[in-house]
Amino acid sequence: MAFQGASTSSLSSFTRWWTYDVFLSFRGEDTRQNFTAHLLQALDRKKINTYIDYKLRRGEEISEELLKAIESSRISIVVLSKNYASSTWCLDELMKILECRKTKQQKVLPVFYGVNPIEVRHQRESFGKALAKLKERFKDESKVERWKATLTEVAGLSGFTLGDRYTTSTPLYAFI
Repeated sequence: MAFQGASTSSLSSFTRWWTYDVFLSFRGEDTRQNFTAHLLQALDRKKINTYIDYKLRRGEEISEELLKAIESSRISIVVLSKNYASSTWCLDELMKILECRKTKQQKVLPVFYGVNPIEVRHQRESFGKALAKLKERFKDESKVERWKATLTEVAGLSGFTLGDRYTTSTPLYAFI
């Protein structure tokens, strides 16, 4: 037996702290109807409890419900696509995800969907353009700098680089 000799009190502390196995972060207009939908189906088939924001109302700021879902997830899969950085919602989600990586040891798996990790790391191409627009839009330049640092950090994590189609022979859920 795995717990032979363990006291009852030590067994009671061995409970899971998360509500969701996976939190999916993605830019809806880029991947909701293709890659993210297929990934969600694959995770569901494997009975992996996944949080996805289909039911949330959109607004200016990230909702408390979404922040709680991020905090109560064991793993976050971040699908970084061409328009990901144009969404302040996605960027705020990503900041929270990386905070949970540090404070809760949450695993973070980036998926570079149709973008190169170098574009994300150095904010080139669509990422650079999106951040330049956000810099013009926001008076608080420090917020844009935090988003840049967050993108640099996530681009440094080991993940998957995919073209417009799911081309890897190893399914993502194999790493969860």
